[in-house]
Amino acid sequence: MTTRQVARQRRRRRRLVLGATVALTAAGILAYLVMALLPGHKVDAEPAAATPLVTTQPKAADTASPSAPPSPSSSPSASASASPKATATPTAAKSSPKGTQKSSRTSTTPPSAGRIRPNTSYQGVATAYEAGVGDGACLFGPSPDMMIAAMNTTDYETSRACGAYVLVRAANGKSITVRITNECPLPCAPGQIDLSQQAFAKLADLKVGRLPITWSLVSPASIGTMSIRYKTGSSAYWCGIQVIGHRNPVARLEVSTGGGWRSLPRTGFNYFISADGSGCGKAIRVTDIYGEQLTVSGLTVLANVVQPTRVQFAQR
Repeated sequence: MTTRQVARQRRRRRRLVLGATVALTAAGILAYLVMALLPGHKVDAEPAAATPLVTTQPKAADTASPSAPPSPSSSPSASASASPKATATPTAAKSSPKGTQKSSRTSTTPPSAGRIRPNTSYQGVATAYEAGVGDGACLFGPSPDMMIAAMNTTDYETSRACGAYVLVRAANGKSITVRITNECPLPCAPGQIDLSQQAFAKLADLKVGRLPITWSLVSPASIGTMSIRYKTGSSAYWCGIQVIGHRNPVARLEVSTGGGWRSLPRTGFNYFISADGSGCGKAIRVTDIYGEQLTVSGLTVLANVVQPTRVQFAQR
């Protein structure tokens, strides 16, 4: 076979291969167009988005992860009870004008449960301390009665336990409901409650010292409306906001801003702080651990003055 004949065959093979490739490509395009034109058929231009998974898990109240709740079977600590000292300066409560005050009530998804959860019973030990006028780390001021207690630091949970009503039951069958107004530092162990001497005496003789107990969160029936107090030094440029007299534990406090609601961080001394003044003097929205929201507006920034509202959380 001559060189010219070999070259001619190679050109013929290339034309055949090219023709087959073009034919296959055309067939693929035609098939795609036919599929696209079929009724009810949709050609995806991009990968489909994943379907969101719906859950019933409540939203977190803040960015911090809640600690595990006190174990119902936690054993009492053998260490002696600490006697917390009150750090608040009692002030006289004053009423503010209510003429411009507005309030509303809504419900939302319950915030994440803290260590102290509804419908849960915990075991621990009760001790006693001299409560003075009933003031404490929660900075509520003097208590109208002495049925109060200090919660151990772990379950105090950066003041989240402040104002909670707790039913305490002793092994001897006696019980008492107390309001948390103070913190009991170490050596108070998780599950331990340091009762005022007056409250402890309702369960046993003070000489007993340490009393095995079970306790649980309650939502009392007889209670008035809640109040709001701005911390000493508050102004339009910085403010601390405290909720007083709430029936259920407070999980979140928000203030109204030009762009919506802003959640304020909570301190260990039971105030929600706006470090840059955002929302100071504006509407306040308070959420309890059950997800109920109470909104109050019309309050002015009056430092260290208890301003009554017209709202209260529902009994649970």
